[in-house]
Amino acid sequence: MKPDIHPQYREVVFQDVNANFAILTRSTISTKDTIKWEDGKEYPLVKLEISSASHPFYTGKHKVLDVGGRVDKFRKRYAAGGKA
Repeated sequence: MKPDIHPQYREVVFQDVNANFAILTRSTISTKDTIKWEDGKEYPLVKLEISSASHPFYTGKHKVLDVGGRVDKFRKRYAAGGKA
């Protein structure tokens, strides 16, 4: 392997903005945001929209989507134009 071409691992905090959940782990991701962690040190922060703390598969809470309404809108839109 070539020396000095691989990114360096560093400690980073990943925070779920939809749930009160954050985890400190190692990553090569770069970010400009920082956060003060429980140990008093400041770490780079990566904000996540979804994690195991907020994902319906892991939490068992399913969100109801208006799928039926979308299908009906699609059928109405393309039924008027004839069959393709």
